[in-house]
Amino acid sequence: MPSYLGAVGTANPVHRIAQPQIAEFMAQALGFGEADTRKLRALYRVSGIEHRYSVLPDYGRANGEYTFFPNTPDLEPFPSVGQRMAAYRREALPLAMEAVRNSLVQVPDVDLGSITHLVTVSCTGMYAPGLDIELVQSLGLRPDVRRTCVNFMGCYAAVNAVKLADAFCLADAQARVLIVSVELCTLHFQKSPEEDHLVSNALFGDGAAACLVQARPLPNEAPSLALQAFHCGLEPDGHDDMAWHINDFGFEMTLSSYVPKLIQRGIRSLTDGLLNSLPVQLGDVRHFAIHPGGRKILETIETELGLTRADNRHAYRVLRDYGNMSSATVLFVLRDVLAHATPADNGAPVLSFAFGPGLTMEAMLLQLTVSSEQLAAGSEQLGITAHLPQEKMSRAAKLLTTNC
Repeated sequence: MPSYLGAVGTANPVHRIAQPQIAEFMAQALGFGEADTRKLRALYRVSGIEHRYSVLPDYGRANGEYTFFPNTPDLEPFPSVGQRMAAYRREALPLAMEAVRNSLVQVPDVDLGSITHLVTVSCTGMYAPGLDIELVQSLGLRPDVRRTCVNFMGCYAAVNAVKLADAFCLADAQARVLIVSVELCTLHFQKSPEEDHLVSNALFGDGAAACLVQARPLPNEAPSLALQAFHCGLEPDGHDDMAWHINDFGFEMTLSSYVPKLIQRGIRSLTDGLLNSLPVQLGDVRHFAIHPGGRKILETIETELGLTRADNRHAYRVLRDYGNMSSATVLFVLRDVLAHATPADNGAPVLSFAFGPGLTMEAMLLQLTVSSEQLAAGSEQLGITAHLPQEKMSRAAKLLTTNC
């Protein structure tokens, strides 16, 4: 029996800043002249991002009005790791709590005392006692709730959290897992004209997401996602092309222009590795929940897998409205899939990808389900079994009609 993911709640800081405003901040902070500023504005224009959110208001202000960065021409003394971690500790819990509230309001019948596991995810800040313990205390969870922290894995970390939750549920049918991802990427602005830093400064924003995973459909009528399969790939040639290091002035992202080529090289084998043992083919997939690491990454996957921009609509919406929020982003995309699901989507497969340092590529197959009543009609609505070999029919039927 599959586990079920649903009640995805999200939260963002109050500071919603337009991409052109951030470009002006960056140009001034880097001391760019007219020609370099013009190139930087063009980079931000073609990013596919309209707005990003930050716990820092400074990105939408002029020098002299900053509250985090020094109000000096060169931003010196530049904030240290300690200052950035102090801001993370101050801001992470309230944002996480808001995401959890937005999750639990969707399942009012779920009692906090029934949560057996808590998985926290972040790569943009760490401290101990950490966010996991603060959430237990602030939410009033049971003190014996089983806590797991997934730290510093980058943008694909939420998929690992979902894998963990799935394993907990497979081991215990009574398990109810709360996943909370919090990423404050904008704390780690790097004042450097290097290409890697220019690109990362143009992409990343702040956000939090929370969801529930359990061994039975969630107790509500809203859509949820049955977890069907996972597959992981690794492109070692990308070891130095996507990386995440702690340096003296924050966490430093390496994101080279070669990353889309690496993903292009590995995405087909990743997809085949996931689907080869399943009664689902790529052509059967209606919904894609792809981590929008950047516009070029999405376009590369479309080209390699024969997808259209419409197929990738969930990722483009999230990229446009929020930018790349590291691990929380794929949960935002899954929320968008659920928010736009209709009864006709009941039983439809959802293919999800996320990418991170290594170069690591994660894939998971999920299945949309709205309610136990609608599941009965799922196989007829999906209509993918007609061309499957006879020996796969029973597996397909189980995949399409699974319920509690």
